[in-house]
Amino acid sequence: MRKTLTFILLFFTAAAWADHHEPVPLGEGAFTVLNVQAANVEAYIASLKSNPAPFKTVGSKVAGVCVTKTGNDYPGQMYIFNGFESVADAMEGSLKYDPFTAAPELMAQRSVLYSAIFKPLKQYTLEPGSERVWRLDIARENVAAFVSNIAKQEQAMRASGIKVNLGVFAPIGGGSHESYHLRVAAPSNSALGKIFDEGYARAPWVEHWRAAIALVDNIRTDNIEQCQLIYTAE
Repeated sequence: MRKTLTFILLFFTAAAWADHHEPVPLGEGAFTVLNVQAANVEAYIASLKSNPAPFKTVGSKVAGVCVTKTGNDYPGQMYIFNGFESVADAMEGSLKYDPFTAAPELMAQRSVLYSAIFKPLKQYTLEPGSERVWRLDIARENVAAFVSNIAKQEQAMRASGIKVNLGVFAPIGGGSHESYHLRVAAPSNSALGKIFDEGYARAPWVEHWRAAIALVDNIRTDNIEQCQLIYTAE
């Protein structure tokens, strides 16, 4: 299987999301996310790489980790993500593995905080790297316009030669912890930093960013993460 998964249109019509904006196809598939606190991040990731059994058990198509590098709420902040072909598969998979009764060697290396499921609201190419992630509160009536502006921004950035993937994700069963996620993913820290240098220098695509941010009611968190794939189904 390719290490890059492109999530495309699934089971919602574009008309349902148009709302006076250009239609933006929903992304296919879904992700589960398990947030943990690791005693030793690198050792824990090595253990996950050497033990793919949990990923096979849940039916994950691809899995990876993201380690929070800035804006940490606690030491060892990170999460494990699993990609599925549908929300149904993600929800079914979440019942096949209990992280609170994992193998003793994994239990000793991390504390489980909470899990959630996420649905991509636009096409998203999964190419983990250096990523800035916001948790945002957005009124339901403004979500379609927000996604439309982010899609336009991504298109404009790529047209200018920037290698970037922008994602908007809606939480499913995230409790009080989660809200909409906005993700800017670049190949490296320097590439990610260059994007924001250009933004502050008022690159043409900033107009779409400003239009999107104007629709945000509250920014809950703002983090830089380092992400990588650690498992791909055979």
